[in-house]
Amino acid sequence: MTDKDKIFQQTGPAEDFAFDERVAQVFDNMVSRSVPFYNEIQRIQADLIMDFLPEDSGVVCDLGCSTGTTIEHLTKHSRCPENARFFGYDNAESMLDKARIKLSDQLAAAKVSLNLADLSRLPELPHCHAVILNWTLQFVRPIDRELLLNNIFTALRPGGILLLSEKIIGNDAVLNRLYIDHYLQFKKSQSGYTDAENQRKREALENVLIPYRLDENYALLERAGFKRMDTYFQWFNFVCIIAVKA
Repeated sequence: MTDKDKIFQQTGPAEDFAFDERVAQVFDNMVSRSVPFYNEIQRIQADLIMDFLPEDSGVVCDLGCSTGTTIEHLTKHSRCPENARFFGYDNAESMLDKARIKLSDQLAAAKVSLNLADLSRLPELPHCHAVILNWTLQFVRPIDRELLLNNIFTALRPGGILLLSEKIIGNDAVLNRLYIDHYLQFKKSQSGYTDAENQRKREALENVLIPYRLDENYALLERAGFKRMDTYFQWFNFVCIIAVKA
């Protein structure tokens, strides 16, 4: 059972956000309260990935797997192939520790492999049918994003998919401000975060989470080699993209 996120209730200057032990302890609570429709997106993604896996096998890589929630959803899906394998990568050992607990049965059955890795210098990925980047690319330095997507494209088998979820910047500054206001209201009214917590978290993320516009993300995918792309979910500044390797 994850603890409730109270990290930004503290007073004093906000430090830069980091996926450390403190965050890992409350991460599941934090992300479910911070990403609109988080659980529904997990369900949609699992359904989509099953559509692209072979009947009896398949390989899926989750980059920035955090505490293993997405992999858990996939392994428990009713259509999950018996011999499918799942590889999780994260640069925070504290997150992987939580994932090892959550996925202990799948690890024991050799269905899941969890790996400590810096996505900016990612080791060669296994040939795979699907790659997941859930709210991860926005934390990768902009200068390193194109190389990461190139490596993903290379690892994907023909017909394989990338599911990319990101927080984005709107094209229109006034509308973007409106979207942010709605998001802050969501966090306050539906998730129980106070105005002070929201402000402190925004300050902590300011130089760590660097979002792109939607068209900039599409351009990155195109340069990596993807030709078929679509947005399958969007809520204001939160977007989910599917890209298919031809």
